Amino acid sequence: MEQIKNFPEIAVCGLDCGLCPRYYTSGPSRCPGCGGPDFLNKHPSCSFITCCVRRNHHEVCGECPDFPCSKFKSDKEYQQSEESFSYPSQKKILPNLYFIKEHGIADFMLQQKKRIELLKTMIENFDDGRSKSFFCRAATLIEIKNLNNSIEKATRKIRTDVIDQNDLKSKATIIKEFLNKAALEESVELTKKSQKQ
Repeated sequence: MEQIKNFPEIAVCGLDCGLCPRYYTSGPSRCPGCGGPDFLNKHPSCSFITCCVRRNHHEVCGECPDFPCSKFKSDKEYQQSEESFSYPSQKKILPNLYFIKEHGIADFMLQQKKRIELLKTMIENFDDGRSKSFFCRAATLIEIKNLNNSIEKATRKIRTDVIDQNDLKSKATIIKEFLNKAALEESVELTKKSQKQ
């Protein structure tokens, strides 16, 4: 199983693979992340990988002197694009790559690994079987400090209210309340307007 990138948690194009629900799925539908083990069997034709990794030997497009090239939309187009609520947000593509361009992939991955750890905490301790996509969006879009605070507040409330640790439905409801408050303060949308979490 060939791995063609060092950091499959961040896509060549800037998507947050390590914060995507499919990265945390079991079985054949699991995505290994961009350029991760067996990636080419699941995604054999990716023009970003061909250009960035194979031709120019970069990890992500933000390392290329030609970034942003014509393969990318404008930031305004990414911000306004209709997006799936099950996958990483396109809103972070350019900010991720510009951060890498300015600070380097190592600094980006330090932050990304913090987000991934917080996401894993939410999935392992609060997922009622229906909340993984919500947690992935929260981990992608909310500031790290506010993610951490939301987890801490939810944990305290669960303890104070003496919620059974196996009552995942109640635990999910509690953490979502704190995540939605954090999102509101940051003007981030975690749910579709017609959808209630």
